[in-house]
Amino acid sequence: MALVIHLRKDGRVIINGAVLENVSGRAISLAVKNEASILRDDDVLQPEDAVTPASRIYFALQCAYVFRESRARHMAQLEEFLEGYVQAAPSALPLATAVRAAVEAGNLYEALKKARELFRHERNVMAGSGEVRQID
Repeated sequence: MALVIHLRKDGRVIINGAVLENVSGRAISLAVKNEASILRDDDVLQPEDAVTPASRIYFALQCAYVFRESRARHMAQLEEFLEGYVQAAPSALPLATAVRAAVEAGNLYEALKKARELFRHERNVMAGSGEVRQID
C-alpha cells in the first residue's frame, strides 16, 4: 500500500535525505510505494533551531532517521543528549525511556514522535513545573 503525501504550494518533504519541494504553484500529491524515511516540512527541525536540550535531542534523532550513512554518529549524539537531559531533569526519564524503546525496536519515526513530547516537558521545566503526563 502506498503512502500518499499531499504537498501544498511551496511545501517540502524529505525522503531518504533528499529534499523535495513543490514548485508547481499548486498543491500536489505524491505516492511513495516502498519503504522510505520520510519527514514532512512541519516535522523538520532546521539545524539553526536546535538550540535547546530537547531540540538537540530531536535534531540528532531526525538526522539518524534521514541520513542512514551517518546514523551511528547521530545515534551516539542522541544518547549523549538524552543522558544529559535526564541528568538535568530527572522527570524526563519516562520520555527518554519511551524514545530509547522506540529506537531499540528500530522504529525511529515513532522515536521522533516521542521526542517531540520533550519540547513540552522542557517548557514545563523552564516554567518551574517538572511534571510529565503519562505517555500513551
